[in-house]
Amino acid sequence: MSGKNINSIRVEPTQQSRLSQVDFNNLKFGQIMTDHMLVANYENGTWTDVSIVPYGDLSISPSMSALHYGQAIFEGIKAYKFADGTISIFRPDRNLERFNKSASRLQMPEVPEDIFIGGLKALLDIDRAWVPSLEGTALYIRPFMFATEAALGVHPSISYKFVIICCPVGAYYSKPISLKVETHYTRAAEGGVGFSKNAGNYALSLYPTQLANDEGYDQIMWTDASEHKYVEEAGTANLIFRIGDTIITPHGDTILHGVTRRTIIELAEKWGYKAEQRRVSVAELLDGIKNGTVTEAFAAGTAATITHISKIGLAGVDYELPPVEGREFSNKVLDYLNQLRYGKIEDPFGWNNIV
Repeated sequence: MSGKNINSIRVEPTQQSRLSQVDFNNLKFGQIMTDHMLVANYENGTWTDVSIVPYGDLSISPSMSALHYGQAIFEGIKAYKFADGTISIFRPDRNLERFNKSASRLQMPEVPEDIFIGGLKALLDIDRAWVPSLEGTALYIRPFMFATEAALGVHPSISYKFVIICCPVGAYYSKPISLKVETHYTRAAEGGVGFSKNAGNYALSLYPTQLANDEGYDQIMWTDASEHKYVEEAGTANLIFRIGDTIITPHGDTILHGVTRRTIIELAEKWGYKAEQRRVSVAELLDGIKNGTVTEAFAAGTAATITHISKIGLAGVDYELPPVEGREFSNKVLDYLNQLRYGKIEDPFGWNNIV
């Protein structure tokens, strides 16, 4: 099956659209799903039954292996609506690449491009009216895969389900965020699964994030597992700093290699900034804030887009970042990406994938 166009996928249209119930002026992130979803099954070494069906509950076995052994991965992608009504998905090929790296690490089957991107385009073609048009809004797309074998025993599942669901969204963060440097709990270790977008990475973050929230911080700044001396990423996004004249992002196999992060580094290099992907110590970062060499700090991700960081806390001391209005690079790149993704300027990179 090719999945490259809507005619090659079984389609079961909804009998009752929920579109009229949506207040597009007041979108809460991840709360309202579109009318349809894409579903495909992996059995006997092949992908089958690729279908677009009404959004709804899935039937699962209590012994389904994903519930017991954690074989579950996902991605986050956004689609945007241009002023002329054109629908564009931003760099889904990079999400497919990362999705399949996650699948390989968790001993799951790869999803072919014709199902992942072809199916996604077919789904959006049906639900294109759900893509919001107000600036600052988008259609958030969640492809995910989980193990479905109904048997207990620690081994890779023999069957899997791949699903794509979508929801219209506004901003994930509505204001600059504060981060607490985490010096006890660990997100990922060398040789682990930190680079993959798997469910377990997020489950283990919930408790320490709540502790940070209780102290008045919005999110965690994760550090390395062995010494807690090096910056890794925020709870829901990558981290990028401007130190002196250089745009710097932490790098390594414990860090999720975000599509937005990659895009920002590519733009920085194109615009003539010096850009580095390297280890960043907590000491370097906080000393730079104190002496004024760290002029910008922000979180970058599909959901977060670009979210300014207002302060970073360590051991009860808060380190305040410069005012957001004066941050040259991050404001420039946010404005450029907004114009690019909404089709207001030419796309010289081919990043906008038109539906």
